Amino acid sequence: MPDKGVSMPTPAHPANQTDVLIIGWGLAGLVAAVEAVSAAKHVTIVDQESRANLGGQAFWSFGGLFFIDSPEQRRLGIHDSLELARQDWFGTAGFDRDEDAWPRRWAEAYLQFAAGEKRAWLKQRGVGFFPIVGWAERGGYTALGPGNSVPRFHITWGTGPGVVAPFAAAVEKAQLDGRLTILPRHRVTTLVRDGRTVVGASGDVLAQDGAVRGVETSREVIGGFDIRAGATIVASGGIGGNHDMVRAQWPARLGTPPATMLKCVPAYVDGSMYAVSNDAGANLINGDRMWHYVEGIQNHDPVWPLHGIRILPGPSSLWLDAAGNRLPVPLFPGFDTLGTLAHLRETGADHSWFITTRQIVEKEFALSGSEQNPDLTGKDIKMLLSERLGKGPMAPVQAFLDHGADFVVADTLNELVRGMRALPGGDALDTNTVVAEVKARDRELDNDFTKDAQIAMLRSARAYRGDKLIRTATPHKLEDPKAGPLIGVKLHVLTRKSLGGIETDLDGRALSADGEVIPGLFAAGEASGFGGGGMHGYRALEGTFLGGCLFSGRQAGRGALRCRLRCRSDG
Repeated sequence: MPDKGVSMPTPAHPANQTDVLIIGWGLAGLVAAVEAVSAAKHVTIVDQESRANLGGQAFWSFGGLFFIDSPEQRRLGIHDSLELARQDWFGTAGFDRDEDAWPRRWAEAYLQFAAGEKRAWLKQRGVGFFPIVGWAERGGYTALGPGNSVPRFHITWGTGPGVVAPFAAAVEKAQLDGRLTILPRHRVTTLVRDGRTVVGASGDVLAQDGAVRGVETSREVIGGFDIRAGATIVASGGIGGNHDMVRAQWPARLGTPPATMLKCVPAYVDGSMYAVSNDAGANLINGDRMWHYVEGIQNHDPVWPLHGIRILPGPSSLWLDAAGNRLPVPLFPGFDTLGTLAHLRETGADHSWFITTRQIVEKEFALSGSEQNPDLTGKDIKMLLSERLGKGPMAPVQAFLDHGADFVVADTLNELVRGMRALPGGDALDTNTVVAEVKARDRELDNDFTKDAQIAMLRSARAYRGDKLIRTATPHKLEDPKAGPLIGVKLHVLTRKSLGGIETDLDGRALSADGEVIPGLFAAGEASGFGGGGMHGYRALEGTFLGGCLFSGRQAGRGALRCRLRCRSDG
């Protein structure tokens, strides 16, 4: 018998029945669908957005992927290993809770995947990779502390759309073959149960909306739906587009939540399926673990409300808090995202600053997002060579220099500080403090030796060929006119990823609070904390979010196949 209070109407027609139902068509949902449709009689995908948004958040991503001991690493002289990656992952994750049992198992399984078949599995699907491996989340603490000991950030040739494309194509082919149905504008409000078993989902049909990808759509309800399934996979994403939910779950260890933030994800990333899944018995864990960036800038050409872009910084810019004080070691650009966030929240301000030079910007500034990297996204080698290796900033970066609300360009330091102080919140800057920090930093470049940890690190970083070629500028004085003009950048907190979610076993099966499997219910992607309810722990190594979608989607899709015989459509 169904649970009390849960509607169980008789399906109206066979179209309302399916082997596997997938909620969400982001990368995890698409991968799960591709796995499931290989053997299932029929797969159905529902999503609250219009078809223009197929691929979800992954479409907008830079396409970074985490591999271990890859050919790209070896060609660049990087000596990586599963043992070193495991040391980095667990040192970064900081697992310390009883509920980390499954996340720990997921972390180990993912490391095995990243060191093993992950790259070949993607290559077989036509996914290629940029030859220069990036060094993200460098850490800067001890060997057992957080961060990547070596570069592991592999950029997909085609960025996020390049990762999405083979799975979207396979899904669309299955649709043409009649083995898969895609239902846009279907918002799930209930996971339907028969006893403890999840047997499908019901919800609202929303009015059609012709908005282009990423633009916020209406929530006008025009009808309802009920779909029965042998297995149901929740792949609905996280909470980054819902600032109210982000603030409600903000952990005390990161200080108070900012009064103002930007969004690195569209508005539809609203976390609505968490409560729905919990109502069906799923155990939500690690909700206070989250991943937000501190290098956000207001998009001069926004797609969704509060649309922010992350600067992917090289390591040279001088980082100051809102008052003009330099951030402490090792909180340099690109070293420790959440450590920097925690420190900045102690200052009481919602923003910080980069002081940099045109020479640094030309070499080091990249912008996260597929639309901000047309050369990589469009697989345009000619554009790539001219943009990445030519003179001047890349065109998207230059557009922000010309039109961005958070950028100040000046020929002298005093002029720069005046311009920074003129921006909202800039009056907190103490001119004397800023000038003293810049001049003290520049004096340290008068010798080949230094006590300034950032300058020492810059010189060390250039020993890596990838950094020297496209990522780290030759160390120079900020006030050197040959490197100018000077540039100040106001930086905002930028919401991004949920590191917790639905607790699952290694087959993607959702678990209840007592640790028991909920029959018929699976979860994947960000909705499951990218696996297990939080395989990253407290922090991530970067390049692991898309990879987590790939791996957890694959596991859930394969797991769902094993329970498909319970599909009501066989009855």
